Amino acid sequence: MLAPSTVERVLQAALSHGGDFAEVFVENRIEQNISMVKGEVEKARSGQDFGIGIRIFHGFDYLYTYTSNEDEAHLIDTARRLSLAAKQGTQANRTITFQKELIVPRHIALIDPRVVSIYRKRDVLAEVSHHAMAYHTAITQVQTRYFDETQNVLIANSEGLWAEDKRVRTRLFVEAIATEDNQKQRGYIAPGAQKGFEFYNEIDLRALAEDAADIAVRMLEAKPCPGGKMPVVIDNGFGGVIFHEACGHGMEATAVAKGKGPYAGKLGQQVVSSKISAVDDGTIINEWGSLHVDDEGTHSHRNVLIENGILKGYLVDKLNGRRMNMAPTGSARRQSYRYAPTSRMTNTYILPGSDKLADMITSTEHGLYAKTMGGGSVNTTTGDFNFAVLEGYMIENGKLTYPVKGATLIGNGRQTMYDVDMVGDNFLPGQGMCGSVSGSIPVNVGQPALRVSQLTVGGSQ
Repeated sequence: MLAPSTVERVLQAALSHGGDFAEVFVENRIEQNISMVKGEVEKARSGQDFGIGIRIFHGFDYLYTYTSNEDEAHLIDTARRLSLAAKQGTQANRTITFQKELIVPRHIALIDPRVVSIYRKRDVLAEVSHHAMAYHTAITQVQTRYFDETQNVLIANSEGLWAEDKRVRTRLFVEAIATEDNQKQRGYIAPGAQKGFEFYNEIDLRALAEDAADIAVRMLEAKPCPGGKMPVVIDNGFGGVIFHEACGHGMEATAVAKGKGPYAGKLGQQVVSSKISAVDDGTIINEWGSLHVDDEGTHSHRNVLIENGILKGYLVDKLNGRRMNMAPTGSARRQSYRYAPTSRMTNTYILPGSDKLADMITSTEHGLYAKTMGGGSVNTTTGDFNFAVLEGYMIENGKLTYPVKGATLIGNGRQTMYDVDMVGDNFLPGQGMCGSVSGSIPVNVGQPALRVSQLTVGGSQ
């Protein structure tokens, strides 16, 4: 993507007026988006984005810039200007000997999506749209979207690191709208993987379409959710978004290095229920949030965050590792070359326990079963959250009774995780996008079913 001699001269220029570390990040990304409404293609867009980011460390501080011009003279001038901004004096050129990182390919794309015709991709959407519309007469609209990207990256730095990686991801979005009288309800599913087009030969398109439609149809019968404090059973899969948002962000060095968040300075202490163990694992084969190396060139790790309720580790990038005197954990991520990297999650999971979902229901006298989670918001400093329940049911006398609408879960992430008294054995992951200071990145959330002994449920009367 760039010649080693060019990269060496850019790094030398970046350190010419001070600084103790410099890095070059080169990205070439090709992506395709196709959206369909009611079986007709609404929009199809393909694009390529190329650019180069340059970063300099000065102790605990950094400078960052980027450009889409790969001309060597321009890159050297850009790096020198960035170095000048530091006003640290002048240094003699250092010789940089690159050592290429050995990357064993694990997340392999069997069918390169770039060689698959747009018509074949359209056919996937058409098939999904057809099955969702045919599921029930109440389904009045179906929106589907196809996405794939091929991202090639080069990361090189003044310590001699040279890492190149290729990342191929694809994702399918299905949204079904059910209408009855004057009300509309929504069902939504969006599976994805770090795979090529073979992903669509491996998943059951009809089942996915019908699952999205089923949620929408079931919720037409929903009654307003009663509010108040009650036990809540949160099912597996995307239910893990609560841990991700309300707890996971607090374990990123982006916050911890500044002493912010509920988990700063808490290593070795109990921070959640002893029922909970959690990991962030970027090594899982072909998962949506996995990486061979992170965006600083550090190999991915399986990082244990919590073990039986005890905080065991943080997610650390190179710069914040300096501030915390900790080694990087393969957690530095960015949306693109336009962003400097920082510590972020990859595949963040609560590990399975030994309880059964059925037992969680039967042992609950009055509560809420949150089968499918929707969107929400969280204050990452305090851990306070508010999440919508896309599909929920009341539990009465140990049995599921009627579906409810308008339910929201309101609480504090750390306290909620303290109040978990049952952890299921039915683990399932879920795919999403996570936004933070280094942009929007693909991540997996996941968990088995959990029961929270007491949680505030916001409802509608």
